[in-house]
Amino acid sequence: MQKKQAHWFGLPLNLLWGYIAIAVFMSGDGFEMAFLSKHITDMGFSPAESALVFTVYGLAAAIAAWSSGVVAEIITPQKAMRIGFILWLVMHTLFMLFGLGMKNYPLMLLFYGIRGLAYPLFIYSFVMLVVQTVPKQQLSSAMGWFWAMYSIGIGCIGSYLPSFTIPLFGETGTLWFAIAWVGVGGMMALTLLRNVGTPSEKANLTPKEKLTELSRAVTILFTNPHIFMSCLIRIINTISLFGFAVIMPMLFVGRLGFSMSEWLQIWAVFFFVTIFTNIMWGILGEKIGWLRQVRWFGCIGCAISSLAFYYLPMHFGHNVGMALVPAVMLGITVAAFVPMTAVFPVLEPKHKGAAISIYNLSAGLSNFVAPAIASMVLPFFDIVGVVWVYTALYLVAAVLTLLVKVDQPGHSKVPVATQHKIESEPY
Repeated sequence: MQKKQAHWFGLPLNLLWGYIAIAVFMSGDGFEMAFLSKHITDMGFSPAESALVFTVYGLAAAIAAWSSGVVAEIITPQKAMRIGFILWLVMHTLFMLFGLGMKNYPLMLLFYGIRGLAYPLFIYSFVMLVVQTVPKQQLSSAMGWFWAMYSIGIGCIGSYLPSFTIPLFGETGTLWFAIAWVGVGGMMALTLLRNVGTPSEKANLTPKEKLTELSRAVTILFTNPHIFMSCLIRIINTISLFGFAVIMPMLFVGRLGFSMSEWLQIWAVFFFVTIFTNIMWGILGEKIGWLRQVRWFGCIGCAISSLAFYYLPMHFGHNVGMALVPAVMLGITVAAFVPMTAVFPVLEPKHKGAAISIYNLSAGLSNFVAPAIASMVLPFFDIVGVVWVYTALYLVAAVLTLLVKVDQPGHSKVPVATQHKIESEPY
């Protein structure tokens, strides 16, 4: 049973240290996000080869994200986070020593790809802990705080700090420095979340029953059409985030004359904005309506922001001030998708772990789809072609929000969320 708990502007205080651990862990994980693609090309590999590294990483992240919800439910979120933490440390070390260190492309693909399994298992297992402990009417705001901590980590600290460390001890030293941050975040989670939450009853299932529950993370995707459409919307949500991290350094640094530090600071501003907008949209989603907000401010907003991210810098050239405008726009609009986290478990209340696994799969697939689109489109239509594909997908997502029916507390009139019928207007 979920009990009434103390919170501060939607932040559940009993999970405070877990939120902080996510921010610190993702800081280290995010160090390479905005410069590794160019670093790989500077080593002599082609842009397509660099994009493939991120594609393999994204595929692994999608697999881990898909399984993490159910895995966390059947072995407890704390144990799943521990596995993700240890896996990250081991694979990052191997990637540095034998992949980048030896300029061995197959080993880069192997170790960086396996490392892609780690961070989703860590952070999305914490999402399962949030779902298990927070009442559903407060879930949107609680997840707004989660994505705010994610942004502080992977975006602000993860992007801004390297703009100072790279000039001091280079890309390689910065990548080694990431281990310290991940180590601190992981240890915080291991030591400060031990007695938080009540383990799910599914933790006591037999191995055969656990395997059956794990399979639900696949079956409900095809038996519940609202889950399927929500999955597509969530995939599209962050394609600009993961895609622009790959293609925009090539535009800003490679063609427009920005320094790597300038680009990293622009990217950090984008994430800095999402700290506040994730919290804001998490709270507003409970007022406006989850899907109404996603449709107008998320989908339509991101379509406009994505185009601005390309065309404004192309028009104004090497102008940091103008380059910050689309970064702020995207930071505002991409966060409007926050209520999607609450939508999934409400659509499948009897199988919340499986529903969260589908949500996590969607987030992980976004990490895979975004660079995959870039690697396929770049050789034929260049960077502008990739931007237009992303924009079109946001418009598709806007249409899908009209078709998903969800029982939002205080808003919708759907009598049973898992009935796969259209019985009310969407929100």
